[in-house]
Formats: sequence, C-alpha cells, structure tokens
Amino acid sequence: MDTAPPGTAVPELDPAHVARWQDSGGELIDLLTAAHRLGGVSGFRLGGRMTVLVTAPEAVHHVLARHPDRYVKRSHRLKAVLGDGMIAASGERWRTQRRVMQAQFTGPGVRRYDGLMRAAVAEVADRWADSARTGQPRDLGADMRHFSLDVIWRSMTGRPLDETTHREFLAAGRAVAALPAFAPATGTGPPDITAEVARIDAVAARAIAAARDWPGPSLLHVLLAAERELPEYTERLVRDELVTLLAAGYETTATTLSWLFLLLHRNPGARDRVLAHPPGSAGRTAAIRAVVDETLRLYPAAWIMPRYAAEDDVLAGYRIEADTPVLTSPYLTHRDEAAWPEPERFRPDRFAEGAPRPAAGAYYPFGIGPRTCLGIQFGLREMVLLLETLLPAFEVVPHTDPQPTFGVTVRPDGPITATVTAAPTT
Repeated sequence: MDTAPPGTAVPELDPAHVARWQDSGGELIDLLTAAHRLGGVSGFRLGGRMTVLVTAPEAVHHVLARHPDRYVKRSHRLKAVLGDGMIAASGERWRTQRRVMQAQFTGPGVRRYDGLMRAAVAEVADRWADSARTGQPRDLGADMRHFSLDVIWRSMTGRPLDETTHREFLAAGRAVAALPAFAPATGTGPPDITAEVARIDAVAARAIAAARDWPGPSLLHVLLAAERELPEYTERLVRDELVTLLAAGYETTATTLSWLFLLLHRNPGARDRVLAHPPGSAGRTAAIRAVVDETLRLYPAAWIMPRYAAEDDVLAGYRIEADTPVLTSPYLTHRDEAAWPEPERFRPDRFAEGAPRPAAGAYYPFGIGPRTCLGIQFGLREMVLLLETLLPAFEVVPHTDPQPTFGVTVRPDGPITATVTAAPTT
C-alpha cells in the first residue's frame, strides 16, 4: 500500500458528497464506498467530526490485530439488547468473560455439540424432503433462520426449538435488524425497542429454566457455573451473555447460509466441484469449507467494525488523533483488487487446499486479533454439517434474486422463495 509521509492528514471525502448523503438518508455503504476510492485509509466528516475508514489490509491488521489497545471498542450498536455481554464488553471484564467461554469454542469444545447440531440438520432435511415430494416452495431465509436458532437453542438447553421461542425471537429480531449499522452525528436517536427487549428477556428466562432441568453439557451450564463461582457473574450478566450468544449465533449464520444457496445457484459448477469428492471424505469437507469461506468473503458476517482511537497514532503514514472514530469494513477490504483478483466473482478455489493464504488483514469476516469472534468454529461446524447433508440430497432453484441491504449484517433485501427438488441419485 502506498503511504504518505508520517503525520500527513488523512485524505477526506468531498464535504458536498457527505452533505448529500446526510440529506438523502442514503445507505452508509454508499458513503463508505466513495471514501474507499480515496485509498486504503480515508476520512469524512459527519456533524463536523472526522471519521476514518480503514480498508487496506496492512492498515486493518495494524488497527485490529497489532494495536487493539490503541483502537478500542467503547460500546456496541446493540448494547440496548446485549447489555454487558461479551460483544459489548471491554477491558478486564471482557477478558474475564472470554476466558469463561473460551474452552466451549475450541475445535474439541465445539464437537461436544455435534449430536445436537445433527438433530437440527435432520429436521431441515425432513422439511425439505416433504417439499421436494409436494412441490411446495420454501423460504430459504426463513429455513436458515430457524436452523441457526434451533442449533444455538439446543446447545443452550438440550431441547429443540419450540414454536413460541421461535416466534418471539423472530419478532424481536426484525426490530433489532433494522437498527442502524453506524449512528452518524445527525441528531436522531435510535428507535425505541423496549418491547422487543422485553420479548428477548422472556426468551432468555425460558432458556435458563430449561437448562436447569437438563443434565447434559450446554453453553448455559457454563454460564450458570460462572454465576455460582465468580462475583462478576450476576443474574443479569448471565442473561446478557445468553442473549449475546443467541444473537451472535443466529443472524450471522442464517445470513451466510442464505447467501450461500443464492451463490451456488448463480454458480452451479461450485456445487458440482463439492460433490465430485466422495461422501464423508476430508476432500468434500474441505470443498464445503471453501464455499463457506468464499461466501463470507463476499458477504462477511460483520460488514463494519467500529473502533475509537484511544491515543494519537500514525497509521500507514497518516495522523490519527485520539478520540477519532475508526471504521474497518471487511465488505470493502474483501473487494480490494490488489488482495482479491476479480473480487466480485464467486471463486471458492481461493480457499481450496494448497491455495495461497490471504495477506494479514485481507480476510476478516469474523474480525482478527484478540477480539476475533469467539464462535467461529461453532458457526463453521454447524454450516458444514448442514451442507454435508443438504448439498448431495437436494437441488435448490431460487425464484428471486435479492440484493444486499446493509444493517447489522449484510442481508438479502427480501424473501428467498425457492423450489427444492430431490437430487438425482448416481
């Protein structure tokens, strides 16, 4: 990346462009894309305050991985929902909370939940088999949301997702998904989601009650043990951590799977290449992982990751003053032509075994550095198990071709109605 001499001011977007964006209420992604064209480190002013956008891989690595104490999280746009859960926490409290849950999300830790995940996979496969027989269309987004919530609910409580919990969480989730990804200095406050938070609280209370009655291992049992052993773990913090796990393990996985089926339909050769490997083989699993990883490149789980400069710094030769908002955007970094040739093309071969690894900071759908999403292995495992079952058994033809909309995640902008048919046997 070309850098300016140390201490150079960050190049700024034309203020007239920013004013037009504020006046029109346009998408934040439009503003960030315009700023991104200025270079891998650029800026714009909102409400008279400088905001810095960082998309160049080396600079992203500097912010998120090399100097996380210099570029910090102050809060979270979902704090009204998550409370003091791990995603919204910071400092020593965050370190304690991460240590409590760490072992559950290692490779061996995640495998404890394989049986529960496979039970959720079997339910999806049964519903799809019914639709394949009857010709009844499916809503892929709804199916993936039910699956991802079912997996996390089973892992919390040992029980399949019940209809009441599903309905309440979806209702609350629609309001939460509509929250802005980044709150500019426009003078408008966030919408009132008091009623939605109350619904989520009721879901959390049911989950805790169910977990107390189940002797098997669960994510909630870890939190309840912490409540008994650590003074920091009040009843409220257990609720906050539970809701954080539900939110983090639900929307991101469901959205990724929705995009994945759309991308496979647009690129049918990718599914064929997965199925060219023998069932149950390491090669097939690796090929599925490559499809998932490439989907996450195009539609990362978190498309924007805000930080604040805790002190003055020089970033890629540019002067960053303390207290400056700093935005990193995997969505834009993953479209950097220098790091990703033909960046808009869906090419799972980028992640095939033996392919060159991306440069540090070039690929971070779950973040990088100490605040990398704790649930990466959990989310990848449930997606791989689902796709190992569904891809060879069914062919999926979406009836719609939705475009991305940018909120808390990068979601399809409408339902994904699709026909599911049984795949021909060979």
